[in-house]
Amino acid sequence: MRLILFLAAAALPVFAQFPDGPGKDETLKLCSQCHEVERVTSQRMDAAGWQESVNKMVSLGMSGKDSEIRAVVDYLAKNFPADAVPKLNVNKAMAIELESALSLKRSQAAAIVEYRTKNGDFKSIEDLKKVPGLDAAKLDAKKDRLTF
Repeated sequence: MRLILFLAAAALPVFAQFPDGPGKDETLKLCSQCHEVERVTSQRMDAAGWQESVNKMVSLGMSGKDSEIRAVVDYLAKNFPADAVPKLNVNKAMAIELESALSLKRSQAAAIVEYRTKNGDFKSIEDLKKVPGLDAAKLDAKKDRLTF
């Protein structure tokens, strides 16, 4: 019983990040099938972006009813809209934030943090492009969301 209470208390900060509303339960259920739900809150997109992201997750194996998937897209578009996107400070961001904001693989986000630790803060996007294994075009496409 204590373990259950501990686990429930530990999960509260994560679930508190998700506003109540239609689609919340479906979002937590479906998104947690493959990754930690914090990843969802680190992204901000319009409805088309959320639809594309959810479609990608479905193609990677996320399973749910069509009505649940629609509820997830609607919930995310309403509660994590693109117009509320804060800029990401590349020099302070954790790997999971870099991964989500820049649509990187986990290993690429970790490489950014490792490079930053070894070489110091990035001063520009050109410095960021020096990290081995990163796609410069992908970084350029997201440069307006970044600060250094």
